[in-house]
Amino acid sequence: MPHMNSHSSKKIYTTDGVPLEQSLKKVERRNKIKAFLLVAPLLLFLLVGYIFPILNLLVRSVDNRLISELLPNMGTALEDWKGDELPSEEIYKTFFIDLEAAHKAKISGKVSTRLNYEKSGFKSLINKTRRKLKNFENENYKEQFIKLHKRWGEIEYWQALKTALPPINYDKYLNSFDLERNFKGEVVAIPEERQIHRILWLRTLYVALGVTICCFFLAYPIAHMLATLPLRYSNLLMICVLLPFWTSLLVRTSSWMVLLQSQGVINDIIVFFGIVSDKNRLELMFNMNGTFIAMTQILLPFMVLPLYSVMKTIPPTMMRAGYSLGATPFTSFRKIYFPLTLPGIGAGSLLVFILAIGYYITPALVGGPSGSLISNRIAYHMKSTLDWAMASAMGTILLVSVLLMYWLYNKIVGIDNIKLG
Repeated sequence: MPHMNSHSSKKIYTTDGVPLEQSLKKVERRNKIKAFLLVAPLLLFLLVGYIFPILNLLVRSVDNRLISELLPNMGTALEDWKGDELPSEEIYKTFFIDLEAAHKAKISGKVSTRLNYEKSGFKSLINKTRRKLKNFENENYKEQFIKLHKRWGEIEYWQALKTALPPINYDKYLNSFDLERNFKGEVVAIPEERQIHRILWLRTLYVALGVTICCFFLAYPIAHMLATLPLRYSNLLMICVLLPFWTSLLVRTSSWMVLLQSQGVINDIIVFFGIVSDKNRLELMFNMNGTFIAMTQILLPFMVLPLYSVMKTIPPTMMRAGYSLGATPFTSFRKIYFPLTLPGIGAGSLLVFILAIGYYITPALVGGPSGSLISNRIAYHMKSTLDWAMASAMGTILLVSVLLMYWLYNKIVGIDNIKLG
């Protein structure tokens, strides 16, 4: 039998007789398990706090199963109905059976609320009808419904009922831009007197962009001063920049309400110095002026900190080198200093814009009706109209808009060029 001297054919064993390769794999597997257990709490937090709510948001925006579940027989009854004339007697009878069952199960209120989203006036119609269901006879349902209320003889209500039956519906996304789908499937504009969402989207983008620009022009000299002053002075000023973070957002917003009102501190100072008369005090509350002022002050630190972190790394000798080569201070700033601060500008602008586009408390308290943003409309649908599907659709659009902006920024500037410190 040949003697094998090849080094590759020999197995190396540990002191306990286990092959070294197997032992190393076991140790590596144990280390991977330890690493996973260490990040498991963070992963669980991300799933519970972010991933699941976002998925729930997406599902709610298209989930339209409520009516098909509450009125289980109407889907089959209206399947072949073309919608060009009133439904048949059989459809009226089926609707009576489903509505009576919903009334007995005490869920007819959900039916009326959901149908009212499709056609205004449906809620009062259902509520009035359910109280008279016990008086119905077992024949001529169509005649009895129309006799009870003339709206049951209007084809638009039955078209709205059929529109609400499909389990998946994307119409809330259309409604978010003041559009709707008619019974024929055509996308048309909502009547002008009901249009509000387009204005809110444009106003939200305008405010977010405007606040970002204002924060940049205010934060740039502040950050430059913090980066160039001696350490003992810059630390003191940095505390002033960070101080708002130690105060509740609601308290800061309420403080601005005290300052900006007609009889507030700012107007009193302006009147005291004779800039305006007492009768012509400035309107700084419950409009866009208040929204801009309060949001700029609140979001200013988010622009200062990235700029400061970048400016602190720029050697002062860079500007002196420009002077020694014959450049003016402005030329040195424009060609040397400013380009080096672009990563901080990008980080601060992206951070402020994303925060501003979804701001809620400050516009709600300071802005009033004319200064409210799309986030206030989302809250309105969740708390007042209880149209969670609409709120979810608008929230999804807002989320996609932010992700799209982030993607565009990455394509144009590059996320690698962002520096937060």
